[in-house]
Amino acid sequence: MDMLLQGRRALVTGASQGIGRAVAEALAGEGCALRLVARDAEKLRAVAEEIEGRHGVAVSVHAADLSRRGAAAEIAAQYAEADIVVNNAGNTPRGDILAVDEETWRQGWELKVFGYINLTREFYRHMQARGAGVIVNVIGIGAEKYEYAYAAGGTGNAALAAMTRIVGSASLDYGVRVLGVHPGWVETAKARRSLMGRAAAELGDEQRWPELVRDWPRGRLIQPQEVADVVTFLASPRASAMSGTIVTVDAGFVSRGYPHMAERPQQELPE
Repeated sequence: MDMLLQGRRALVTGASQGIGRAVAEALAGEGCALRLVARDAEKLRAVAEEIEGRHGVAVSVHAADLSRRGAAAEIAAQYAEADIVVNNAGNTPRGDILAVDEETWRQGWELKVFGYINLTREFYRHMQARGAGVIVNVIGIGAEKYEYAYAAGGTGNAALAAMTRIVGSASLDYGVRVLGVHPGWVETAKARRSLMGRAAAELGDEQRWPELVRDWPRGRLIQPQEVADVVTFLASPRASAMSGTIVTVDAGFVSRGYPHMAERPQQELPE
């Protein structure tokens, strides 16, 4: 199916790896010109060159720390014409409410919670003025599956889910759609490192980490491309009637329950 995105301009944060990179690839595959944002300029340039060579679209990069105040406004001022904005950058700390001190909690929220809010605010202003645009927030199932050992992340995700629904509930009155995606357990480098550490401790061999997810839905982790495909659909005119909606992409993980999760506080839910 043609997503009708040819020639659209998209900005993706956290685009140097994982879900963000997959989203950039998917949008480029549909003919979107890209602006990629992340902290690591070298990684960004390498990703941009690969995507440009593979898909023949224009790709530019902007190295920035979205936890810094003013960063969102600077990005929006330079790329105000973006038709699509995908908020994806985040690294929220693990730990229960007593384990995560105020400074660490605030650092995590400055990047993900306020980073998403600020970028949404800045681009929504431009999109509302011209009567068109889409913002997709990649949030995480921590907003739905509350975990004691993920206090800062779960609380932040719940706040972002609320913000997405609040803004998206009326944004279409101005021609703008605001949506969200809750990824489940996605096979990123960070997820593999976490599972490899557990496999080494519990099974004596880090390479046996796939055994730890055999009883999960489909017996494997979700691939970044599976999340990226949903983000691409939501950003496309094919989803023109959708706004204020959050789609959960977790292979049924949240609904299934998993009582044993409470016994494994070291597991990391998606950010």
